[in-house]
Order: sequence, then structure tokens, then C-alpha cells
Amino acid sequence: MKWYKLILFLALSIAAALPAAANPLHYAITTEQVAAAINGQGMQISPNEIVLLTDVVANVAAPRLAVRSIDRMAPEHAIARMECVDAQQCLPFMVSIRVNAGDTTDIVSPLSHSLPASSPVRPAPMVVRAGSPAILQLDGTHVHITLSVICLDNGALGQTIRATDHDRRQIYIARVLQGGVLEGRL
Repeated sequence: MKWYKLILFLALSIAAALPAAANPLHYAITTEQVAAAINGQGMQISPNEIVLLTDVVANVAAPRLAVRSIDRMAPEHAIARMECVDAQQCLPFMVSIRVNAGDTTDIVSPLSHSLPASSPVRPAPMVVRAGSPAILQLDGTHVHITLSVICLDNGALGQTIRATDHDRRQIYIARVLQGGVLEGRL
């Protein structure tokens, strides 16, 4: 075996044995941050009553979180839909809340407090669907790139979604401009 192949083999072996380093540009959103946002809506929840359904990350260390809605799913279980106040900081996510069976606290969507009782909350119409093709416009300093991508999430106008290239090698975070057109930053 030639010496450079041996060095390459050793380097790859060492790299495979080391744990993957966390992405320094992503910060984990904690149950403490989620509990603080829910407590801000008037519902007293401790961090140990919150279950993150997946790893949730933001691109800043301490994003401001907003509660989009809280729905009771069973006597002892509720689901909260959460998002970052600045949509560019994280994707919307859901958490599970363990509620005492004897707790009679009414769990109501925080959005319903600001709407008259006669006007139902209608979700924004989705203009892009997961799996559909789209055009991604990436803008940077002195650069404008247009790519053909596949949407990984459903999205309404102004929402932030994920998209990927046709080889599925790169994931992009983009904002929906209109049906089939996304915008991102370099």
C-alpha cells in the first residue's frame, strides 16, 4: 500500500471514530425556554411537563418564542404549536404538554383571545406543498443565484420552509414569496 493511501485510510478511520461536532450555528431550544413562553400566556407549566417531539434548533442562542396555539388532545395531554417571534430564527415546531387529569384549567389558543368569538381562525392557504418543485432565489452581497429546488414543507405566503436541491445534498431555509417562488440568503 502506498504511503498516501495509508495516511488517507488512517485519517478517515480517526474521523469516523470521533463523535460528530455540533453545528456552531445552531442552538438547541430547551424545555425551559418553551415553558417560559407558555407561562407568558397565563398557563403555569414547569419545564419537566414539556416534551420536545424532536430536536429543535434556532440560529441564535436565545430566540423569543411565541405560542401559536395550545390544544388539549386528551385529559392529561396537550399539544402546543410554537414559533420564533422572528421567523428567520427557527422553524415552527410542536411540543407535548403533560397536564394533570384533575386540572380544570381551560386550555385555549392564545390567538383566540385577540379575535372576536364570531370570526373563526382560518389557516393561511398553502401556496407551496411538500414535494413540489420551486425556484429558490438566493441573495448575498453582490450575488444573486436562482436554483431549482424541491420543497420539503408546506408553506403559506411569508412562511419559512425547508427546500432541497434535486440531488438532496443541500438543505435551504427559505421564505415563501409566492406559489413556486422562494427567497433565501447566502
